[in-house]
Formats: sequence, structure tokens, C-alpha cells
Amino acid sequence: MKSDIAKKGIERAPHRALFKAMGYTDTEIERPLIGVANSANSIVPGHVHLDKIVDAVKTGVCMAGGTPVEFGVIGVCDGIAMNHTGMKYSLGSRELIADSVEVMATAHALDALVLVPNCDKIVPGMLMAAARLDIPAVVVSGGPMLAGRHPRKGGKVDLITVFEAVGAVLSGKMTEEELTEVEEAACPTCGSCSGMFTANSMNCLTEAIGMGLPGNGTIPAVMAARIRLAKQAGMQVMEMWEKEITPRKIMTEKAFQNALAVDMALGCSTNTVLHLTAIAREAGVEIDLNLINEVSGKTPHLCSLSPGGKDHIEDLNRAGGIQAVIRELADAGRINAECITVTGKSVGENIAKTEVLDRDVIRPLDNPYHAQGGLAVLFGNIAPEGCVVKQSAVRDEMLRHEGPARVFESEEAASEAIMGGKIQKGDVIVIRYEGPMGGPGMREMLTPTAAIAGMNLDADVALITDGRFSGGTRGASIGHVSPEAMQGGPIAIVREGDPIAIDIPGKTIALRVSDAEIRSRLDGWEAPAPKITKGYMARYAKNVASASHGAIVR
Repeated sequence: MKSDIAKKGIERAPHRALFKAMGYTDTEIERPLIGVANSANSIVPGHVHLDKIVDAVKTGVCMAGGTPVEFGVIGVCDGIAMNHTGMKYSLGSRELIADSVEVMATAHALDALVLVPNCDKIVPGMLMAAARLDIPAVVVSGGPMLAGRHPRKGGKVDLITVFEAVGAVLSGKMTEEELTEVEEAACPTCGSCSGMFTANSMNCLTEAIGMGLPGNGTIPAVMAARIRLAKQAGMQVMEMWEKEITPRKIMTEKAFQNALAVDMALGCSTNTVLHLTAIAREAGVEIDLNLINEVSGKTPHLCSLSPGGKDHIEDLNRAGGIQAVIRELADAGRINAECITVTGKSVGENIAKTEVLDRDVIRPLDNPYHAQGGLAVLFGNIAPEGCVVKQSAVRDEMLRHEGPARVFESEEAASEAIMGGKIQKGDVIVIRYEGPMGGPGMREMLTPTAAIAGMNLDADVALITDGRFSGGTRGASIGHVSPEAMQGGPIAIVREGDPIAIDIPGKTIALRVSDAEIRSRLDGWEAPAPKITKGYMARYAKNVASASHGAIVR
């Protein structure tokens, strides 16, 4: 056992004494030490209940003959951090999470890990750590929130409904009293927010890549099945330890291709591009952004999930969950069925008895919601290294668009203009200096995009940025423009009124300015002063890579 270096032999008597100070018996000390990374806190709705999940995991570990040792991990709620300085710290927390898990597992010579995340950056941070450490590891999330119900209209509502309702109030389409009703109803339970936003996207892809047990992505947080799954995860990690099944044996190039295929079928968040790229690098696998277009081109969009569609994660769970989506893709040859998973079995073995239970929620490949997958990467002179759009959430009339640039140096300035009625139909909003280095931290911009949707401008206005968007964003919202403005990317020299042409089906985006003019403007460009000059985010800004490389810290 790896943990023997910290507990076995005469010279480790002091170490055993410290274990006994915590109440561990000799029997417990002699067993494999299984780290349980607990990201519970009382500020994130998706994490407020994780102590119960962790207790179930620990029970499962004990049932299978291991000794669980629990440690804490931070977590940021992107919704609460949204549209203020706090959002600058969200993406950066991913690296802190990965580093802290690495430190705890290595410093204490842990034999294996059960990782318990739920929300946006915690899931990829823990997966990055698992790939880096390469000791047996299982991820079990806290599960999705249930959708709310509008108290009078009766339809489903969620967090995005509230964000978009703000725009509706500002444009006179809704009263403040109606907004309060939606606010009260939108988030009825604990769990990760109920649509296919970033947290649920990553939990579903964790299952698709093979690092979570079947059900990890979709079993609602409030169901007893989630507790049973956590116990199974605790037991399963012991089997993985015995069979020496480690994350790098699971997270192979073919497994990442599986995850991308499921990503396209589900219509996941654009943030999955950042996170899958970063996780793959830790696993020794390279994901070229062109691969996303390749997979998207041959993988239809099968699920109509919020924010772009009518269904929520609870509906996907009822329809058979991620395993049913995998089965649908595998039957058409779009999945590498031989990949091993945390079950100890192959993908093909896992889905052998799975079937789709609701064909309206998970459509067949010959009758998809869209012929191509949920995401597209665009390239052009304004984004030489690419930019990302959730094409499944774009209205048909905005798939191709050309209009004048409306340039803003921050999210706040753009939000003020949108909510102040200063944006006209046809405009292309450009928000820059919000990238990984320039933000710093590459803020999500749900507030301006939700305001555009709530004001019914999403059929007429596009938004491009070197920042990023929430998984809850819909419309022609194009993020991750690379290189970013702070690195001297061409987005830095766009001027008010410059024509910008967007062609999502053609995978292109172009600043309609001559190459000579672009070169001239870039020659005269100077980087602005950093926005944060001390603390963690100042260090982060100095070392972070481009979004096209997953915004990893070098």
C-alpha cells in the first residue's frame, strides 16, 4: 500500500500515534487510506448538502474494507459571484482546488480518492487532480437541483429564468412583483442549478468520460438514489484499488472523444471546452479545438435542455440519463465502447441493458433537435486561435449575422449600456479585457446575455468577448476569443462601428477591416495596467495561458 510509507514499521510509530490521537484503531490504520475530498459549504446551493453525500461515501468505503479520511476543499458559487469582482476569482479557483487535492493526497500518502464536488469549477478541479495524481479515484457529485414551477403560469422555471426576468422588468415586459414570484420559485431544492449549465454539464461529462458511476450526472440531489450512489462510489473505489485501475487508464484519448460526443448530443456549456482541455492536459492528452468541430459535425444534438430548450436534468434522468445517451450514440458507432470506466467494466458493458425511456427527451439520431452538436468553434482574423459558441442555443436568424461593433472595456460597461437601452437591433457587442489574463479570471457574463434575452433582443444582437459565458447563456454569445485583448489579440484593436461578420454554420468570424489596418492598429497598441495587482489573482494573471489552451496555469 502507498500509505505504508506513512504508517508501517518501527520508525512510523510517531505517525501511528498521531492517527491514534484522532481515534483511529490499529485495524483502521492497517487498512488502505481512502481520501474523501469534501467540498461542502453553506454558501453554494450545490454544496450545502454534501456532508450527507460524504457520510454515505465513508460508509461505502468502510463496508468494502477501507479507512476513509476526509478533508475539505473550497468552492465558489458562480451565480452568487456573478456580475461583480467575485467572478474574477471563480475560474482561478479551479487551479487551487486541483493543487489542494494534490497536496492533501501526496502529503498523507493516500491510497485512493473519492472526490465529492458538484458545481462549476470544483468538478474539473478535482478531475485535474485525479489525472495528475493517477491513484485510484471515483467522482460522485451532489446531483442536480429540481426545476421550479411558476406559481401562476405553471411552467418550469430555473435560475436563468430569474436572470432573464431582470431584463424583462427593465424593458417593461414584467412587473417587479412578477419578478419576485419567479425569484421565490426558481430554485426549490439544494443541488447544482437544474438546467444543462456548466455544473451539470461537467457532472454529466464526468460520467461520460468514465470517472463517475452511472447516474452521477443526472440523479437529482434530493433523491435517495443519490445517497445510494455515494455508498456505491465508496465501495467501488476499493475495487479500483485492488485492481489498480487509475484515472489515466480511464481518461484516454478515446475517452475524451466519448465525452465530446456526449457533450455535443446534450448541448453542454461552452465552459466544457475550457475544462476538458485542461483535464486532458493533466492526463497527457491533447485536445485540438478543431476536434470539437469535427465531433460536432458528426454528432447530432439529441436533447433540448435549458437554457436552449424545454427540459431539465430531472427529465434527462427520467429518460434514462447519460448512459441512455451513450447507448444511442454507441448504436450508431459514435462511441468507443471498449473504454474502461470506474465500474471496472467497459462503456459497452455498462450500457448493455440501458434503453431510452422517453424519445421526446432523448431523440434518435435520425430525428435530432439539430443536425450538428451543441458547440461550435469559430476562427477568423478577430480570433486566430478560435472562439466558442453554444450553437444549439442560438436562434436560427442569428446563425449568420453582420453588424457594427459596440465596444466596451468591461462587463459592467456593457451591462449598463444594455440595460440602459443603448443597444440597437443589429449591433455586435464586443466586451474585451475580460480574458484569463486581462480580467483577470475570465469572468462569466450571464448578466448581459440574460438581459439581452429578457429584452427580446437575442434574435437581433450578438455578443463576442475574450471572457466567457455561463452555461445558462443563450443567444449568439461568442466567448473565449483567443488570443485575448490583454495578450495583444486582434479583439484589442476593434473600434466602435467596425463591421463584424459571424457565420456559425461556416465556423468563421471576421472583423471587416483590412489586414494592413489591423497590423497598423496592433503596432500602436499598448497593454493597459493590470486590474488586480496583489494576491492570488495577480499571480494567476502572470502565469495563466490562453483560453485556447484551457486557461491552465503554466
